[in-house]
Amino acid sequence: MPPVDPTNAAPIVFIVDDDISVRESLAPLIRHEGWQPETFASAQEFLDRPRAPVPSCLVLDVSLPGLTGLDLQKRVAGERTDMPIIFITGHGDVPMTVQAMKAGAVEFLTKPFGPEALLTAIRNALERSRTALTKEEELGTLRESYASLSRRERQVMSLVVSGKPNKQVGGQLGISEITVKAHRGKVMRKMKAGSLADLVNKAARLRT
Repeated sequence: MPPVDPTNAAPIVFIVDDDISVRESLAPLIRHEGWQPETFASAQEFLDRPRAPVPSCLVLDVSLPGLTGLDLQKRVAGERTDMPIIFITGHGDVPMTVQAMKAGAVEFLTKPFGPEALLTAIRNALERSRTALTKEEELGTLRESYASLSRRERQVMSLVVSGKPNKQVGGQLGISEITVKAHRGKVMRKMKAGSLADLVNKAARLRT
């Protein structure tokens, strides 16, 4: 059975708000769009939930008991970079909005807000999440490919992507040009690189 593609799985919209009426009103709205709502009354309750490897976003109230929404935002920014945050508040002010947006929030809605405003923000957030997950998955595959290289193949790859010709690579490593070509061919196959430019691009992504 082929592995499940997390980017095609049903997206989850996490709602963290201590007001039960907000949670109960947003859940069916989100479910109607084909997304999976999960509600939490506190930031800690949300943090106790294991990370889900599917497209997701967080609809977060600023004023929460215990850990505030801004506190939770800091935690999520460091640990769950594929989860955009949409802030909602009943008494937001400009400094709070600026702080939240500077920290990476994708939207800041003041209650009461129209359902379409929220749904549009969620759609945009989930698309960002899907893109981030795809990049994360591609990077993981790239790292696995690099890990399969032998020590010598990594040396050859490093010199080749730095622009050195086979003869110069061989001279630096103390091996023949024919041996360099053999190692280079293995590197290209293992790294699934279609061209030298592709290999250079993959090497650059591994360094990020």
